[in-house]
Amino acid sequence: MKPESTKTLLVTGGTLLFSIIFWQQKLGINTIFFDLFIILSVFYLYPVAFKKPAIKWLLAAHIITAFALLYHNTELSKLAFSVTLLLVVVFTQYLHRSVWYAAGSAFMNYLLLIPSFIGGAKQLNQNKMRLYNVRKTVRFLIIPILLSLVFYWLYNFANSIFSSIMSDASIALQHFFSQFFSWFSLEWCWFLLLGLLITGGLLLKSNVAYFSEKDIVQTKELSRKRTNLIEWKRTGMFQLLFLLMGRFSDGMLALRNENKTGIISLALLNLLLLCINCIDVTFVWFGFQYKNNMNLSAYVHEGTGMLIFSIVLAMVLLLFFFRGNLNFYKKNKWLRIGAYAWLIQNMVLVISVLLRDYYYIVHMGLAYKRIGVLIFLMLVLFGLITIFIKIQQLKTAYYLLTVNAWFAIIVLVFSSCIHWDEMIVKYNLARKNTIPLDIHFLLSLSDKALPVLEANMDVLEKSSAQTNDLNDVYLYRSGLTAKQFFERRKADFFKEQNGYNWLSWNFADAYVKSHLAKGPETAIVNH
Repeated sequence: MKPESTKTLLVTGGTLLFSIIFWQQKLGINTIFFDLFIILSVFYLYPVAFKKPAIKWLLAAHIITAFALLYHNTELSKLAFSVTLLLVVVFTQYLHRSVWYAAGSAFMNYLLLIPSFIGGAKQLNQNKMRLYNVRKTVRFLIIPILLSLVFYWLYNFANSIFSSIMSDASIALQHFFSQFFSWFSLEWCWFLLLGLLITGGLLLKSNVAYFSEKDIVQTKELSRKRTNLIEWKRTGMFQLLFLLMGRFSDGMLALRNENKTGIISLALLNLLLLCINCIDVTFVWFGFQYKNNMNLSAYVHEGTGMLIFSIVLAMVLLLFFFRGNLNFYKKNKWLRIGAYAWLIQNMVLVISVLLRDYYYIVHMGLAYKRIGVLIFLMLVLFGLITIFIKIQQLKTAYYLLTVNAWFAIIVLVFSSCIHWDEMIVKYNLARKNTIPLDIHFLLSLSDKALPVLEANMDVLEKSSAQTNDLNDVYLYRSGLTAKQFFERRKADFFKEQNGYNWLSWNFADAYVKSHLAKGPETAIVNH
């Protein structure tokens, strides 16, 4: 059978599997079954790809996210699982080194899904067995089937236990077929199409290898290139330089003039950022004093916004000046020094924002955005380090984008291994005497936090009674207390769980069910 026909059969089987194990269920152990089907199918279609080192590392990361999904079942773990599965598939199907180009190939797979599926179906239709082979197979099956029926009839009368088991199996089979036709609803048909879209996009490789070809020819090392002046003057980059620098952007001294412009620009920007950093070191690093009426939210977001602007400006500016032959200009010493100083000052700015976020967490507790700022700072710091390496070791922008994308994938994988909601509620409740409790926020966290909330219900009710926060008014406008609202969430959780079967099992839900059933004393916060 031709490979395209095999792919079509696998997509059909995967679609049916998807529609059966995910219909009216949540992601749980069913995800592992579907994942095994996809991974085994991909490596069956492309067995040589497993020898690639990148595939082994991606597969290891994907296994981690699969366990994280089964253990924590958070939205982040589901995202990490989906991203790593897509990367494993695309890196198996194509030759890739960059996550960005791999994402392009994945997009093409989904964009050309329908033509790929139809092409495989046509080949499958051409590979039908001849009528002679069908007749031959039927003849070989007639005698074994008749013999099996005769001995089944004998054993059914001779052994009562066997008869009872077969009777139960017959009833279960009848029940299955009676329920089978009830599945065929318009909603289920749409769900079946969703399964076809997901499975087909993963297993059907498009014939367009544009992104793979572009990825392979890219290099991470800069090389000096002789510029064709006529073609260079036709580019948009030259037009921009000519608009800003006039005749100084043209001629034999253009590279020297660009170097001077870069030195002056970086000197002024370093001076400006130095003022900001001196203020932050004085008032944030060593002179910070928390006051009750202080708006820490604005205090943190102000620094983060400035950081985002500074980092984007730094990347664009440095990529512009160190984009080509200026890297090899013998008199670019001061330009490099200015770039290194600019990077170091941005690292100082990262520390300043880190301290702002730290103060925010210490005095107001953990929350999603405060954790997000920490992760963002980690990515920014790594980005600054890679820009430093790019300038020092003459790397290309391709190197910069590739390395940072891989680091982001690593951060995503390890972040999925932490149940942030549970960490937030435990951290905040353990510090209830030093930080204000946002009851509205705590009661909105995921189900895994319910046992801890139940164990500290007295604290929540007391804090809710003492606060006049507008969020609490919004949450309890129906007249419910914190305990009543929690009980409603608890009832909704059990009601939702009763609608699932074993295919939706995951450790997080099992933990919540067992601990809520046992009572609050089983989930005590460490004080």
